[in-house]
Amino acid sequence: VQLQASGGGLVQAGGSLRLSCAFSGRTFSNYAVGWFRQAPGKERESVTAINWTGGSTYYADSVKGRFTISRDNAKNTVYLQMNSLKPEDTAVYYCAATYAKYRGAPVIGDSAYNYWGQGTQVTVSS
Repeated sequence: VQLQASGGGLVQAGGSLRLSCAFSGRTFSNYAVGWFRQAPGKERESVTAINWTGGSTYYADSVKGRFTISRDNAKNTVYLQMNSLKPEDTAVYYCAATYAKYRGAPVIGDSAYNYWGQGTQVTVSS
């Protein structure tokens, strides 16, 4: 499995970005996907996750109402729409995947993920 994250950049506070995570190497629709982020000097944290069908999602409290995760199984891609961005959202964002066919709930926690993308930098200026 290979994951390619893209879409990061520099944006002003209040702005929006859409991250993409392109999946290849296996049947994408069998995999749950999560987005994580790591800011300088901080531990990696879970941001959001989506189950294999796209029917169940999880959001960290810090991003609820501002971020939306979605997936397009026809395009083997997961998206993270980030609105109302804040300086504290500044971090390297990583997507990760794990086999989770028939699992109803999204997979939460980085230790549960087997495959990781390379990360994309998101910088929010104040």
